[in-house]
Amino acid sequence: MTETLRITNLHVSVEGKPILHGVNLKMTRGETHALMGPNGSGKSTLGMAIMGHPKYEVTQGAITLNDANILEMAPNERARAGLFMAFQRPVAIPGVKMADFLRHATTNVRNPERKEGEDLIPMREFRKELRSRMEQLSIDPEFARRYVNDGFSGGEMKRAEILQLAMLQPKFAILDETDSGLDADAVRLASLSIADIGGADMGLLIITHHDKLLEHNHPDYTHVMLGGRIVETGNGVELAKELHDHGYDRIRGAYPDAAANHEAMEKPNQTEIAS
Repeated sequence: MTETLRITNLHVSVEGKPILHGVNLKMTRGETHALMGPNGSGKSTLGMAIMGHPKYEVTQGAITLNDANILEMAPNERARAGLFMAFQRPVAIPGVKMADFLRHATTNVRNPERKEGEDLIPMREFRKELRSRMEQLSIDPEFARRYVNDGFSGGEMKRAEILQLAMLQPKFAILDETDSGLDADAVRLASLSIADIGGADMGLLIITHHDKLLEHNHPDYTHVMLGGRIVETGNGVELAKELHDHGYDRIRGAYPDAAANHEAMEKPNQTEIAS
């Protein structure tokens, strides 16, 4: 069976403010999709809603993984079902070593029926695999002994997210601006690393403002989000290159209703002005 992540007429609000207004997207495992759009268009909101962040309220629509309704799943259950998100701004977890975090996460994803207190992946087996993945991604072994994202540079945080991706091997991964804050060399390395660990067994949704992360991860489809919905989809990377080179003026002109909605979404409400 071909595994599919399907988003249908998705509406999402954050703190009572509507952000997504009917998003439709279908991804098949093994495909790479690029998602682009101006700041504030709803790209990160889509990723958070897929993963089940409690701040993001789904008010209408559906998200299914094969035949399963993931809206009925808690975030940890979605991860065990094969969903993953690399965050734009990863959270630091002082006191928790990367290796310990990855051993627990990997065990739970690979053994979704595991109960609390049951054995983790054997330490020798885990260390061997982690060492191999870190060599593959050119990551210093000392990295595994550091606390998760605690004191990490922006580039180190993004490398940590890619290492998690490599260890967990999800069915579908959402990469939320993994290239943000990185210099050209770091973006190139990130692009190569993602391509090396993705492949035919993983569906990728790459949220980005640029085309450089797509250099080694050629999208099967490029989607443009504006005003809380996907307004245009193109095959391959050409649309992404157009947007990177020329911006969104053509898109705004072609979809005036979505452009107007985007402008309205960006305006602060009266409460925010008063505060």
